[in-house]
Amino acid sequence: MEPETIVVVDFGGQTAHLIARRIRQLQVFSKIVLPENVQIDSTVKGIILSGGPHSVYEKDAPTIAKSVLESGIPILGLCYGHHLITHLLGGKVSPGNVREFGKAELEIETNTGLFSTLQTKETVWMSHGDTVASIPPGFEVLGTTSDCSTAAIGNIEKKIFGVQFHPEVTHTENGLKMVENFVVQICHCSQSWTMQSYIKQKTAEIKQQAGNKNVFMLVSGGVDSTVGLALISTALGKERVKGLHVDTGFMRKNESADVMKEIGEKEYADMHIVHAENEFFTALQGVIDPEQKREIIGNVFIEVQKKEFETMGLNDADWLLGQGTIYPDTIESAATKHASKIKTHHNRVELIQTMIEQGKVIEPLAELYKDEVRELGKELGIDAHLLNRHPFPGPGLAIRVLCSDGEKENLDGITQKINTLITDTNFSAHTLPIKSVGVQGDFRTYAHPSVITGNMDWDEIEKISTKITNEVKEINRVLFSISPKQIERVEAINATLTQDRVKKLQEADAIVQEIIEREGLLQDIWQFPVVLLPVSVNTGKETIVLRPISSTEAMTARFFPLPEKIVHEMTEKILKIEGISAVLYDCTHKPLATIEWE
Repeated sequence: MEPETIVVVDFGGQTAHLIARRIRQLQVFSKIVLPENVQIDSTVKGIILSGGPHSVYEKDAPTIAKSVLESGIPILGLCYGHHLITHLLGGKVSPGNVREFGKAELEIETNTGLFSTLQTKETVWMSHGDTVASIPPGFEVLGTTSDCSTAAIGNIEKKIFGVQFHPEVTHTENGLKMVENFVVQICHCSQSWTMQSYIKQKTAEIKQQAGNKNVFMLVSGGVDSTVGLALISTALGKERVKGLHVDTGFMRKNESADVMKEIGEKEYADMHIVHAENEFFTALQGVIDPEQKREIIGNVFIEVQKKEFETMGLNDADWLLGQGTIYPDTIESAATKHASKIKTHHNRVELIQTMIEQGKVIEPLAELYKDEVRELGKELGIDAHLLNRHPFPGPGLAIRVLCSDGEKENLDGITQKINTLITDTNFSAHTLPIKSVGVQGDFRTYAHPSVITGNMDWDEIEKISTKITNEVKEINRVLFSISPKQIERVEAINATLTQDRVKKLQEADAIVQEIIEREGLLQDIWQFPVVLLPVSVNTGKETIVLRPISSTEAMTARFFPLPEKIVHEMTEKILKIEGISAVLYDCTHKPLATIEWE
């Protein structure tokens, strides 16, 4: 018999699985359904309507039957869900006069129900363009922000609530308490779900899906593929699992050798390595577009895997492909209905999607976030030093080496707009002649970064970064110039993906990793991408970007403010790398900027 359940309705944003994760943290069972598949039975204790990339007033916007709102079951709407409740029950949703992305202060009007035991002022995380212009009959305003007079609304009697902010993200400081108030206090759910329950469930699913087939697992050596390999091996036995590590040429310095040693020693599977640097560099020769890069890399991975099948004399019909895919890969690749594509992950290219539809791929972690994967790995007995490694993207350094055709672009108007906006500060700005990927309101953006110069005051820099990205639509990322020289000019360099450029980045990345490990910062910093830009600052040489962030689930992230002494040590060492003349520091939260630049 299915336990008491919170149903999470997925409208295609990042919210559905993240709120489901929060519910699991409270040891409550949750299941995710599409809006057209909402069914209510005796086990359903509450319903949460997720965020999403749509506007409720658009033609064909996803919706639910109005009868769901009239069922008498407690309902909580988040962002798009907040708008949908308003829209269906007689209120009005309109485009907002001000977009809100990032931290905001919520003024709580009523400290009961959803906000029971909370302070009258709470830090919350906003990500929206639309807003509730008028609330439905029977509702009251429960909370406001300086830019949103309907940040939280509710019909207390009917137990229907809507919030404009995101309680499911870690940067809403008491968001988990708000979720707990809804799930436990309002819906009266028992708390009995555990990670052991998940292992038992997934072990049975793996056995059922595999049947008589074996699993051929692609193993990068990162947390996800390591835990996925261990779980599949636990379910099927290591004699039915083979692991393949592909050295793409885009790994960190000496990483492939370290992976084979560490994973091989655990004996989760029969491990193999293939050196495929030539195949990847050849396929990516001259490619500049980041989406094209990702798709090519995903396809070459499969080509290499198939070639290894032939070399090993394996029959394709007897094997499934195993992947350590986690939920952020799925949602950012628009692999769920109603989702908007942010970027194609290498494990979600069209060829893989076809194989998934054919039942040829097994992905036991696809519902989980990184912190849950680590918890699962701990339950499976995986060593802490493997579980605590920083996440590293499947395409590796290929998506941290940006490319450009060097074409000149007049960005003076954008730069003038930014400098006018920050005229009351001691900072000045330039616009970089390249673009990077971002996410705003669950939509992909591809826009210019701005670089600011001034004193290294992280609090002030954070305020300026948020101000610029909120108010200048052409900008989705703000950088701070670390290099000692003032910026006189910035120019794009004609540069594609080459072994020489990758080696430059490997050296810079190795410097950063050595310093943060020495300083004991590996656990404080969740991930630390180091990026090579084909941009000249004052000279004809290239630029390195430092991108340390703090997060738990990768759906939201804050830039991590390193101590000034450490930043300058990194910069001094990186500037000794031949061909590098500037170091910048990425000071943008997610949203608006994705963690990776491409």
